[in-house]
Amino acid sequence: MPHSPENQPLKFAYWVPNVSGGLVISNIEQRTSHDPQYNVELAQIAERAGFDYALSQIRFTAGYGAEEQHESVSFSHHLLANTTSLKVIAAILPGPWNPALAAKQLSTINILTGGRVAVNIVSGWFRGEFHAIGEHWLDHDERYRRSEEFIRSLRGIWSEDAFTYRGDFYRFNAYSLKPKPVDPQPEIFQGGSSRAARDMAARVSDWYFTNGNTPDGLAAQVEDIRAKAAEAGRSVKIGINAFAIVRDTQEEAFAVRDEIVAKANPEAVNAFGHEVKNAGKASPEGQGNWAKSSFEDLVQYNDGFRSNLIGTPLQVAERIVDLKRAGADLILLGFLHFQEEVEHFGRTVIPLVRELEARGEPQAIAAE
Repeated sequence: MPHSPENQPLKFAYWVPNVSGGLVISNIEQRTSHDPQYNVELAQIAERAGFDYALSQIRFTAGYGAEEQHESVSFSHHLLANTTSLKVIAAILPGPWNPALAAKQLSTINILTGGRVAVNIVSGWFRGEFHAIGEHWLDHDERYRRSEEFIRSLRGIWSEDAFTYRGDFYRFNAYSLKPKPVDPQPEIFQGGSSRAARDMAARVSDWYFTNGNTPDGLAAQVEDIRAKAAEAGRSVKIGINAFAIVRDTQEEAFAVRDEIVAKANPEAVNAFGHEVKNAGKASPEGQGNWAKSSFEDLVQYNDGFRSNLIGTPLQVAERIVDLKRAGADLILLGFLHFQEEVEHFGRTVIPLVRELEARGEPQAIAAE
C-alpha cells in the first residue's frame, strides 16, 4: 500500500537532553539540564504538550560540550516509567550492543511499558569513540551492512521461535526469546543520508531520520527512499531534524539564532565537524550526513537550523506543514531552553499545525 503522509497527522518528537551541553555547541545560556529529574519533568511536559516521541542520545565519550552522558536504554526506561503515553526511542550502536542483548532489553521494557519503547539504530558516529572503548571501526558501507543484519536479527528474535540466522556479522542457532514483545513490535528508527543508509531504510527500517534540510532537499530523499521501499513491497516513514526558535516576532527569533552562532565554541564546532564530515564523506558517493554542512549548520549538530523553524508560531507552523508536504511524517525538535520551550511549542505551534492540516493547505507565510 502506498504511503500517504498527507492523510496522517504529523508526529512530533524531541531530543532527550540525556547528555550535558544542550543541543547547540555554543556558550549561550541554555536553561537545559541532563539531570534525570529535569528530564522526567520534561517528558511529562512534552506528553501534555502533544509530543508523540522522545529520542534519547547515545554517547560513550565526551565531545563538543557533552562532558557527561547517561546511557540511552536505561535512561529511556526511566522516562517511560514516569509517563503514560509518550513513546521513547532508545539509541543503540551495533558493535557495543549485540542484537540478542538488545532484543531482550527492549522486549522487557516493551512489556513493562505497554509497548511504548522504540529503538534508533546508529550506524556511525565517532571513530575516536569506538577506539576509546576498544571497538573495531568498520568502513562506511560495512557499518550499514552490520546495522541491517542487526535489525534483521532483532525482527527475527522478536517474531520467531528457534530463530536461525547466518550473516557476516551475527549468527543465531535456534534461539527462542520468551516472552516476546507485545504487538506491535518496537518500531525501528535509523538515520543517515548516504546511499547505503537510504537503501538500508528501504529494506528493513520503519522510520528514516534525516538531518535538517529544506523542503526541496527533503523531498529528493523521500522520493528516493520510498521508491526503493515500494520495490520491496514496503513503506518507510520519514523524520526530519529541526531546531525550533519560536518567538513573538521573526526578528526576535533570528536574533536568538544569530546569538547562538556568534557565541559558538569554534574549537568544539570544528572538532565535531572534522569527525562527522569525515564520516559523511567516507560513503562512496560522499553524500552522508554532514558531508556539506557549514560552520553555522554544525553549531546545531544535526543541521537543525537548515529546517528554518525560526520565527513566529504561525511562520513555524506553516514551515512545518511545508516539510510535511515534502514527505515528513515526524519533526524531531531541539530547543535552547527545553522545558519552557517544549511547553510553549505545544501551546502555540502544534494547534496551528493541526488547523493547517485540517484546512488542507497553509496560508501564505508572512514576512519571509
